Amino acid sequence: MNRSTTRRKFIRLSATATGALTLGVRPALSTSAESKPKPLNILILGGTGFTGPFQVRYALSRGHKVTVFNRGKTHPGELPGEVEQLLGDRNGQLNALKGRKWDVAIDNPTTLPTWVRSAADILNGNIDRYVFISTISVYADTSKPGVDENSSLAKYSGSDAFKETLEAMRASGYKTYGPLKALSEQEAEKAFPGKTLIIRPGLIVGPRDETDRFTYWPVRIDRGGEVLAPGDPADPVQLIDARDLAEWTIRMVENRETGTYNATGPEKKLGIGSMLSEMKSALKSNAKFTWVNADFLEAQKVAPWSDMPVWIPPRGEEAGSNQISNKRALGKGLTFRPLADTARATLAWFKSQPTERQAKLKAGLTPEREAEVLAAWHKQK
Repeated sequence: MNRSTTRRKFIRLSATATGALTLGVRPALSTSAESKPKPLNILILGGTGFTGPFQVRYALSRGHKVTVFNRGKTHPGELPGEVEQLLGDRNGQLNALKGRKWDVAIDNPTTLPTWVRSAADILNGNIDRYVFISTISVYADTSKPGVDENSSLAKYSGSDAFKETLEAMRASGYKTYGPLKALSEQEAEKAFPGKTLIIRPGLIVGPRDETDRFTYWPVRIDRGGEVLAPGDPADPVQLIDARDLAEWTIRMVENRETGTYNATGPEKKLGIGSMLSEMKSALKSNAKFTWVNADFLEAQKVAPWSDMPVWIPPRGEEAGSNQISNKRALGKGLTFRPLADTARATLAWFKSQPTERQAKLKAGLTPEREAEVLAAWHKQK
């Protein structure tokens, strides 16, 4: 398998009580069960996309004051009334941030190191801490399981990272995404030494995910019938519900944490077979899984991750992609809701979308293509 191709698809598609027992996950902490922290004044750069709204609502429920800074174009009108919204653009239109002070800034959407530098020029001296949401795509080598926060990072090979644009990154096939994120981390630490928290999520899933990089499975399983299942049921998968990531981020902010953490789950190893079976049970589906091995899928040009979301066969240069170490984050209280909850919530969200949105998933196989591959598999068997 071509590692760079798989990683580019990973990035492009990136631009959980029954489950707690079977999958080894800890229930997510409920707000009512937690003691209320000291109120903070939080600035969220972004705040209206995928994880941002969950950060906003959880922070408000914990008694914090929230300001968001964005272009005002994504999901306008969805923010709670008590949230202050500042309008601007990371490409040099930052005037709305001038002369303001916050306890902490959470930087959700940054890909380019120049964005970090520009924000730091204004926020330096006006915030106590800076949280940078990064990605596990920063790692240079995921050929072996157990990559942790001290593993080597991808190197940028261009002429000037601070002249990179999103358009150029897309034109490169997203080859520079991981290296640019790594440089953005370094820029954050340089601008806010000893005050930076870097969070490296893995696959973020759940309601509001517009990529369908996980949504394919609850939608497909809900439809029922014979379902093409990839590889071996024991092949490892990793993911984190956007709500768990958002809530843990806020708790880390409350605890004044700094340093670097891989944020992915679940707590214990999870196989693709267990993941699909748990979804089937949660959705009360009549789905029947037909397991098709990786070699046959490759021969049929069925790609891991994009055609078969979440799954990457654990071999070759991507063998450790779904076996990233999350031990450090677990030690800081990262928790996971049951997978059954994530599956049901994701399906409910998807079914609430407009008919034209539901008509075509952005990841996974079409019903026609799935039927073709299954027919070929049965024929050769």
